[in-house]
Amino acid sequence: MDVRIEEGIVLTRSMRLLVGVLVLACLVLLGRSGPVDGPFANSLRSEATADVVPNRVMTWNICNPCDESSADRAAEIARYAPQVIGMQEACVRDVERTRDYLESRHGLVYHVAYGSVLQNWGRCGGLPWSPGAFGQAILSAAPMTDVVRKEYPDGGSEDRGYLAVTTTVGGQSVRLFNTHLAQRRQEAVRAGQTAILAAEIERHDRAIVIGDFNAVSSAPELAPIWKLATDVDPGCLPSSYSGDCKPTTDWQSKFDYIFLRGIGPLAHRVHPTRYSDHHMVYGDLDLGTARKSG
Repeated sequence: MDVRIEEGIVLTRSMRLLVGVLVLACLVLLGRSGPVDGPFANSLRSEATADVVPNRVMTWNICNPCDESSADRAAEIARYAPQVIGMQEACVRDVERTRDYLESRHGLVYHVAYGSVLQNWGRCGGLPWSPGAFGQAILSAAPMTDVVRKEYPDGGSEDRGYLAVTTTVGGQSVRLFNTHLAQRRQEAVRAGQTAILAAEIERHDRAIVIGDFNAVSSAPELAPIWKLATDVDPGCLPSSYSGDCKPTTDWQSKFDYIFLRGIGPLAHRVHPTRYSDHHMVYGDLDLGTARKSG
């Protein structure tokens, strides 16, 4: 065989081997630093979890801009594997990455609905002429229908709104609301927002209302919600202050709620996390129990 041809064959084989090694190295790096899809996904998953808990609902203000890892957020969520997660202060890009990690690293597959109310480059990145979207998001293991995105006419110091969907929790169809009310010391603004939200909640016999309400349970502006629903924590009542409601923030206030209308609670938990200034709150619900509200 001609020496030049033989050298060419050897060189081609070496290049193929080098390309193969580089591809494998890239896949390993992706497995460490980003979501993985394709035929190698299963072998590169760092861990696997059981299926979602079908009657578990979670709310979490994930804190933006806080520059936290989406992989860490996904790992926190995967510990409890809720059927539904409502996020506040959610940038679309962060939610996308978190959702990808939940699937690729933890085997948890969620549908997503966005309730963005603000385009904000400073919070969510992107380009100055195409900033990232900011607001609420819902991840649900079951499909979501009848999606409504509502921005409150007065958001206070920052645009605020709610996201509503119909989905399945505990095998039952429910209307789910996820909201983020105006910041602290803006009681009058929150009162206007809860009046709008309560009017929508009242239209449904069975509803779950989650979110960051930026108000303790005894705050007057929450009265329209308390007339229609109860908190997942039976001991947390509108007459309570922080002493009867477990704090859900780093500053020891109860701001995060899972309100139930026509649904009974089975268990609840507040889980402090170092990845946000708000704790994760989840509840296991009895969808066969109608609890009188008000």
